[in-house]
Amino acid sequence: MTDRTVNVLILLSALGSGLIAGVFFAFSSFVMGALGRLPAPQGIASMQSINIVVINPVFMTVFLGTAALCAVLAYWAGTHWGDPHALWVMIGAVSYLAGSLLVTMAFNVPLNNALAVADPASAQAASLWANYLGAWNSWNHLRGLAAFAASTAFIIAQRS
Repeated sequence: MTDRTVNVLILLSALGSGLIAGVFFAFSSFVMGALGRLPAPQGIASMQSINIVVINPVFMTVFLGTAALCAVLAYWAGTHWGDPHALWVMIGAVSYLAGSLLVTMAFNVPLNNALAVADPASAQAASLWANYLGAWNSWNHLRGLAAFAASTAFIIAQRS
C-alpha cells in the first residue's frame, strides 16, 4: 500500500470510529435513560423497534465498514512495525475490533436477541427489562469508550 492509501484508510477509520463512538455515546448518555423511564412494556417495544431499524445500510456500512478498514490497517501495522505510526494504528484497530465489534457481537447482540422474542406485556417483562437495561448499558459504555479510543489513536497515527 502506498503512504497515501494508508493515510486515507487511517482517516476513514478515524471518522468511522468517531461516528460509532457518537452513536454509542448517545445511547449511553440519554437514549437508554429515556427508554428506562418508560413503563417496561413501552420501553421493551421501543427498544425492539430500535433493534430492527438499526439494521440498515447506512449504519451497517459505517459499523462493519470501519471494522473492515481496521482489519486491513491491523495487517498493515503488523507488517510495517518499524513505521513510527504503526503502534497507534494497531492500537486503534484493536480497540475498535475488540472493544466495539467483538463486544457488540458477544454481548449486546445476544441481549438484543433475547429481548426481540420477549412479549412486552408478559408478567416477566419488568424483570427482563431491568436486567437488560443494566447489562446492555454496561457493555454499551465499554464499546463506546473503545470506539472513542480507536478514533483518538487513528487521529494520533495520521501521517503527514
